[in-house]
Amino acid sequence: MKSLSSCITKMIEEGFTDDFKALPNGLKSLRTDRIYQPDDVRIVNFFRFEGASNPDDMSILYAIEAKDGIKGTLVDAYGTYADEDVNTFILEVENIQKKVEKADS
Repeated sequence: MKSLSSCITKMIEEGFTDDFKALPNGLKSLRTDRIYQPDDVRIVNFFRFEGASNPDDMSILYAIEAKDGIKGTLVDAYGTYADEDVNTFILEVENIQKKVEKADS
């Protein structure tokens, strides 16, 4: 996909209709105000985008599904301007997913 907005549109078509925001205490659904912990969600996919004229203009889109069936997206800057709350939360989710995948093997 060529742009962040076209990718978000595609994710919405695939059912990722909620928007998430990372906070120090978890991942907040902007639709329901529910706060999810790293073991409540899984990263289904992610997409990186680079600005056409400025390599510092980078973003990343995460497609996330919660255990309760809520599916949505989380957008963050990538690189220098990344949000520390997003980074911390995503790293915790990835570590949990790695442990689960290893246990399933």
